[in-house]
Amino acid sequence: MGGKRAFRVGLQTRRTEETSMSSYADFYRRSIDDRDAFWAEQARLIDWQTPPQTICDYSKPPFAKWFVGGTTNLCHNAVDRHLKDRAEQPALIFVSTETDQEKVYTFRELHAEVQRMAAVLKDLGVGKGDRVLIYMPMIAEAAFAMLACVRIGALHSVVFGGFASGSLATRIEDAEPKVIVSADAGSRGGKAVPYKPLLDEAIRLSKHKPGAVLLVDRGLVPMTLEAGRDRLWAAERDKHLNTQVPCEWVDATHPSYTLYTSGTTGKPKGVQRDTGGYAVALAASMKHIYDGRPGETYFSTSDIGWVVGHSYIIYGPLIGGMATIMYEGLPTRPDGGIWWQLVEKYKVTVMFSAPTAVRVLKKQDPALLSKYDLSSLRTLFLAGEPLDEPTAQWISGALNKPIIDNYWQTETGWPILTVCNGVEPTPTKFGSPGKAVYGYNVKLLDDQTGAELTGANQKGVVAIEGPLPPGCMQTVWRDDARFLNTYWSSVPNKLVYSTFDWGIRDEDGYYFILGRTDDVINVAGHRLGTREIEEAVASHPNIAEVAVVGVADQLKGQVAMAFAVLKDASILGDEAALLKLEGEVMKLVDGSLGAVARPARVRFVHTLPKTRSGKLLRRAVQAVCEGRDPGDLTTMEDPTALQQIKDMVGGKA
Repeated sequence: MGGKRAFRVGLQTRRTEETSMSSYADFYRRSIDDRDAFWAEQARLIDWQTPPQTICDYSKPPFAKWFVGGTTNLCHNAVDRHLKDRAEQPALIFVSTETDQEKVYTFRELHAEVQRMAAVLKDLGVGKGDRVLIYMPMIAEAAFAMLACVRIGALHSVVFGGFASGSLATRIEDAEPKVIVSADAGSRGGKAVPYKPLLDEAIRLSKHKPGAVLLVDRGLVPMTLEAGRDRLWAAERDKHLNTQVPCEWVDATHPSYTLYTSGTTGKPKGVQRDTGGYAVALAASMKHIYDGRPGETYFSTSDIGWVVGHSYIIYGPLIGGMATIMYEGLPTRPDGGIWWQLVEKYKVTVMFSAPTAVRVLKKQDPALLSKYDLSSLRTLFLAGEPLDEPTAQWISGALNKPIIDNYWQTETGWPILTVCNGVEPTPTKFGSPGKAVYGYNVKLLDDQTGAELTGANQKGVVAIEGPLPPGCMQTVWRDDARFLNTYWSSVPNKLVYSTFDWGIRDEDGYYFILGRTDDVINVAGHRLGTREIEEAVASHPNIAEVAVVGVADQLKGQVAMAFAVLKDASILGDEAALLKLEGEVMKLVDGSLGAVARPARVRFVHTLPKTRSGKLLRRAVQAVCEGRDPGDLTTMEDPTALQQIKDMVGGKA
């Protein structure tokens, strides 16, 4: 293990240490009122080289430092500590229905592969505190790379493989990685999606140039290597088949990774996560929220490019001593039963997906849900976007299993609202993600005055009083001022973290999320800033002005709709010319942000609806697109502007 002997606490098996709490309400209250004692107990769920001396240092609000004085390592807790008791147990199960590959890595084999990757990264000059950007498909080597980074004390910054060169370049510039790990291509629907050309273009666009690029050649598309910079993983791996790389013990407050999330401005925010707090939060969540047990199998259908993939494909299940499935492919290929086939084959006990995926599966042959033995499955968790009641009821009836919604954000790293069945079996309510999770002092606040709303069914901003619990973001990477200004300054008269979501709370303490207070939209679980999309659309030489809004969609939750004013309005009556222009704009968005950000439609209008002071009436545009009443429009400068949009969409986007 290197250095001092690890302060070993041991992996908790379920119910070996029964909580003395008589109910979840008591458990939650203790996490708020006796915070340090509560989290000191949870800290015993992981291994420490040096035990923490201070549980929470909140001397400089809103910056919280958790488990100060403690030293630990994420990779040790996810991999090494399991070698004693479960070395031959499956740890990482890689399945690709895109390339028809399937491989199971035991904890012993995962340990060896991670050390090989760590040795290669060290050879390329990566050390403690350095950044490694990972731009990869859902393949096992991506997991090796993430674990290898935290093993040696480096920070990884994973960028979703669907992002285009422009978006990737901004992240390279911000993270300044010493090395980039990538691949020749991903695959979707059986078609290769080349990554290398996108990466090469991103590096060309970026002011920061990485020292090396490490590439996994999957044989999907030809690659041109740049001499002196590009290295092939297979050849580098062969040099280190038996190299041992000890864990770098780091302070609990040492950053483990950054992950970029869209915001209301064009520049993405690098959410910075710590090490000790994150490990404790995930270990506790596996026990109290997901009721995951060592030796079982966890299946999250997300992608490592998103926070769910970080927390509940890679780190959470492995820290909990579970096998984790890493799946590359669609939920409908080779057919709509593939996920259930995997549940049967690997005896999955806990599954995590998104409402959009369930809505896709709803369109498949219902016989596929009864074709496979799902007796191992205890619970299906859904998150990433609001779970509508019809979708929840359908999948609940189809599986005859508990369906648990949970609400959280990239910034928090683990759930804010859900039910904690690992503490006390708790009923769910369709349409609600649940109650406040332990550690989160959740409040509903009046957005104008900051006053707390304590009555049932009062609409307010969902906010969290500091300190944020362990595992949440420390700050915005290299930008403390943005952390303060973005998250802690929007509610009047209160230093509270704003989720930027409206919500209500019923008489039983269950929350219902009503939508965003800002201009971030949620497309199939992917958070997109409308400002980013607007900037991409506006880059077309014939676009004078643009407004992008999120519109409700039965399948994806929301889709982006763009309304643009032309510099040359002479083509407004020419349908063929407008279709051609729409295609050009779509291509621009694809090139700048990737297909995930592409608007469902780009509509061309004479003018955009604004107030007399010039403020765009985005909410009114959204309401018209969704067939709702746009509300009070007495401040509108030109009433015909909204009517034009209404006539254009016919009340429907």
